[in-house]
Amino acid sequence: RVSRELVRKEEALMSASDAEAWYQGEGVVPEGVWSLQCASLHTSSVGEDGKDRLVSLNSHMGRQVWVYDTDAAPLDLVKKVRSLQASFTSNRHTCRHSSDELLRLQRKPFTGADDKLPARSSKSTRPSADVPTIDKHLKAGCEFFNGLQADDGHWPGDYGGPMFLMPGLIIATWVAEVEDEVFPPPAKIEVIRYLLNHQNEDGGFGLHIEGHSTMFGTVLSYVSLRLMGVDADHPAAKTAREWIKERGGATYITSWGKFWLSILAVYDWRGQNPLTPEMWLMPYSFCGIPNYLHPGRFWCHCRMVYLPMSYLYGVRACPKFTNPHKWRLIHTLRTEIFVEAFDDIDWNKARNQCAKEDLYYPHPPLQDAVWYTLDCLEDVLHHSFVRRWANEEVLRHVRYEDENTRYIDIGPVNKVINMLVRYFAGDMDGFRMHIPRIYDYLWVAEDGMKMQGYNGSQLWDTAFAVQALSSTGLHIDCARAIYRAHTYMKETQVREDCPKLERYYRHISKGAWPFSTRDHGWPISDCTAEGLKACLGMGGLLNVGIDVGMMLPIERLRDAVDVILSFQNFNGGCATYENTRSFEALELINPAETFGDIIVDYSYVECTSACMQALGAFSKFDAFYRCAHVASFLRRAEQYILRNQRDDGSWYGSWGVCFTYAIWFGCCGLSAVPRKTLGKKGAAQCFAPQTVKGALAMRRAIIFLLDKQRADGGWGESYLSCQDKVYSQIEPPDAPSHIVMTSWAMLAMMQANIAWDTTCLAGVEPYAELASDAENLARRVPQALAAGARFLMHMQERNGDWPQQSISGVFNRNCMISYSQYRNIFPIWALGEFKKALKVQS
Repeated sequence: RVSRELVRKEEALMSASDAEAWYQGEGVVPEGVWSLQCASLHTSSVGEDGKDRLVSLNSHMGRQVWVYDTDAAPLDLVKKVRSLQASFTSNRHTCRHSSDELLRLQRKPFTGADDKLPARSSKSTRPSADVPTIDKHLKAGCEFFNGLQADDGHWPGDYGGPMFLMPGLIIATWVAEVEDEVFPPPAKIEVIRYLLNHQNEDGGFGLHIEGHSTMFGTVLSYVSLRLMGVDADHPAAKTAREWIKERGGATYITSWGKFWLSILAVYDWRGQNPLTPEMWLMPYSFCGIPNYLHPGRFWCHCRMVYLPMSYLYGVRACPKFTNPHKWRLIHTLRTEIFVEAFDDIDWNKARNQCAKEDLYYPHPPLQDAVWYTLDCLEDVLHHSFVRRWANEEVLRHVRYEDENTRYIDIGPVNKVINMLVRYFAGDMDGFRMHIPRIYDYLWVAEDGMKMQGYNGSQLWDTAFAVQALSSTGLHIDCARAIYRAHTYMKETQVREDCPKLERYYRHISKGAWPFSTRDHGWPISDCTAEGLKACLGMGGLLNVGIDVGMMLPIERLRDAVDVILSFQNFNGGCATYENTRSFEALELINPAETFGDIIVDYSYVECTSACMQALGAFSKFDAFYRCAHVASFLRRAEQYILRNQRDDGSWYGSWGVCFTYAIWFGCCGLSAVPRKTLGKKGAAQCFAPQTVKGALAMRRAIIFLLDKQRADGGWGESYLSCQDKVYSQIEPPDAPSHIVMTSWAMLAMMQANIAWDTTCLAGVEPYAELASDAENLARRVPQALAAGARFLMHMQERNGDWPQQSISGVFNRNCMISYSQYRNIFPIWALGEFKKALKVQS
């Protein structure tokens, strides 16, 4: 009722004035502002039974929750917030990414003056690439960035981007009838604001905020708007509904969309390809022979999503509404999103229908044959004791995941579905434990309230931030920030393995670092590596008299090394959370039409490189601990990176956009391998063959980057590179380059150290290729770096911040995600390393 009253106050949030009207609902929503609260400010959530539903291993360090504050909302602050919201709404089709302005507004007392730097000059006159000028820009950038740091030491930021996450949460809370608890009126306003702000001009919604319209995004967003109280005749709803029906209706939504609509009873379970829970009853191995089809061998994100999905499919979950209004709305939705009458839909045909806009990974015929066979068996299995047995097994795994992540779960999709499993299983205590952890995933910016792709990127960003700040040489200016960051990293390291690892198909985790918080706890290879690198770097700061607190004990550093060594696969590379447990052929049964490479946890250049760098740094700190294993790891990892380099000199990036990101990691990984010499040969130093291969690979990578440098001195790669697997420049051609990708390119070139003296190798086999064109590269690289540095300083704002540009993160090939702190971390890092290079040169 309250939601519909709010909607009636204004027909749409299609302009700045409309957004303003939403806050003037005749007292329905008290005047206030959203504020971010971290760590100790949110330490308990006591239920009616007196039980604390929030559990933490380290006093909630890293937890970030947005609250609607009505007590400290002066009129000028409220007006400023509305102005930021209105500005985004009016420019939403040209600048689709929010700039985290609400966070910056809240942290303004700590980010310093607004005029640290002179006004931005014209394109023709840019800052000089000399040490004093760079130092000035670095000081401004560090002061601003340090002001964004939370009291517990991490840097909070927006980790949104995907458009299919919030609809899942809305449907789940609506079905469980806790939507008013999770989304009070101020939150509903922001959710609707977010959805409307990210509607495309054609009326549809994308898979992510910058993507083209898809049936998956449009149907779920439309349904979410209706569940939030938006009327069917709202202009945004009308255009979305037209988009859906023009493309055949909601039967053409992807399999994940079919699942969510079935949960809501807007779609029939008969139109869903089987999500058979009995697969969890298969043996993990037969007499010592691995069963590569067992879901325990899937990539953890994949299996942790399809695990609770299979339970809800197995019980044919259906809402238990007692409110007749909800059933009326469901019947109304059935008439709004389908072309034909609901009772006339051919559900068997609908199972494999998918809109062409969504079809990134088409089903191979073999997969359709598998679904047909399982569908034929479903009538036998559905009411059998085997189904009950399978559901109990799945429920045990769901409980294990909930309890060992403090009800955060590995990601937002399985977190919400696990919550529904506890609800439909009648485990209301477990269901209520999920509620306070929902807020860990919600983020508020000027574009509205979104659901993040994780409970944040706290550790990942903090590890990079420490390395960036350390590179600047501004140790006195950054001492307090580095001290707090070091404290956060020490408190975030995982201290023990989860229980019963083999029973629940988990990898060791003692000594690892997670992506976000210790309470989350899932170990990740590159997060562990970056955490170890950052902690080891503290020793260098201690040597120059900077107080960074107590160093990690050597035992915990060695625990991290043990975890990293355990991540190496048979091919020499490293995957993400676990070892590769099956084969690429298993992708034939990938049921998610819109995502690629989700079944197996593959080796990645980025993960492998990060682990190589960490082990290389550790071997300088402790040369004797498992030295043979470390040497073997580096040798095999180097071979993996060399094998995966493309003919054009690039590497494909799987977790950032895209070739630029991977080249940075590729060069860093190869640089981590010690250069071996075999004495002298003629006038030249005789390098080991592997060292020469690594140098040649880096040289080809740098030539690739030099060829992609843009006229303004920067680099700018489009997210289309990720899905098309071909380098794509950002559009339009006259758009400014991307500050993050420019930073990655500069860091790659400096790490490769392409200017090292190879001219003496000319004519000496097998080094002639390495020496060829060395003088040309030795000239081009410094010029390119100087141009990149001038671009970064030119783009910097007067207060020391950098502008938010297009999205720079990716997962599963086809879905983009935001890393909002990258815009500050990487320009600081690149300028810091460039300043050091200039000092060495001088």
